[in-house]
Amino acid sequence: MRAYRGMSARTRLTSMLIDRMRRPIETMTEADIHKERATLVGRGRGQDALTGGVDPQVAITFGTAPARDEESIGLRIYRPRTVGGRDDIPVIVYLHGGGWVLGNVVNYDPICSLLAAQVGALVVSVDYRMAPEHRAPTAAHDVVDAMTWVAAQGDVLRADTSRMAVAGDSAGGNLAAVAAQVLRDNGIGVLRHQALIYPATDMTMSSPSVWEHAHGSILTKASMDAFADHYAPAGVDRRDPLLSPLFGRLDALPPALIQTADLDPIRDDGVRYADALRSAGVAVRLTNYLGVPHGFAQFPFGTPIGAQHRWELVHELRRHLH
Repeated sequence: MRAYRGMSARTRLTSMLIDRMRRPIETMTEADIHKERATLVGRGRGQDALTGGVDPQVAITFGTAPARDEESIGLRIYRPRTVGGRDDIPVIVYLHGGGWVLGNVVNYDPICSLLAAQVGALVVSVDYRMAPEHRAPTAAHDVVDAMTWVAAQGDVLRADTSRMAVAGDSAGGNLAAVAAQVLRDNGIGVLRHQALIYPATDMTMSSPSVWEHAHGSILTKASMDAFADHYAPAGVDRRDPLLSPLFGRLDALPPALIQTADLDPIRDDGVRYADALRSAGVAVRLTNYLGVPHGFAQFPFGTPIGAQHRWELVHELRRHLH
């Protein structure tokens, strides 16, 4: 029985509907996974009332970046129409969630177009390859390769790639934190900020909240185990910083915003990462949103705190990029 205690009536109703509509990852076959990935969220008044609409003042185009194995990495690119032909706008690289297994870039149009419009930035959403077809660390390598390419393509993208931030939620928050560490190690000093929304930072699942909210809404420990087994099966070192950024070298990283959900099994992954960053001398703003489960950023208006979460995210990115 999943727990909905501590939620407002609005959040509880939204969470119950999502739990009823979604099939748990631990029950999915590989064919089910492919079908779920390809499912697009419908746009309309009812859906937009939960997720926010796609900002009409943002143009959406496509591109590709080269991967180290000579494959191509898809990019979904959001450019505010209000900037016209300017080439001095900053860049935000966004990485979607889904446990390194599910999710797609199209369903993230609401948050990516919001960031493009309200931060005044070019947003590049990376369509990284996912498990189980592509095990760890393929997703991390794709993100690093895409960001490295973006950093060198200011003229092509018509943007100031010397002012870049990385953002992501859940598994995307994991990949954002990993990429920040790798780009620092590679001497690519373009990152001004990292915005991590309920990030998974410890794949050993040692955070106390994993057990506290093992049967919570949206995400359970059983689902966490299934996602991890797809991405990093037996024999893979889950303490490798390419999988668990908590165990990486944390000094000399860009300032971070970390947003956590209080009813989330991976809440303490974000809290522990914030503490570790601060201990390494990195500036961190940590906000724990009360009364909401994992995934709330994808249905912000199904909660009382969605507007605050979005305002904070936009404000912090704008502050560090402009």
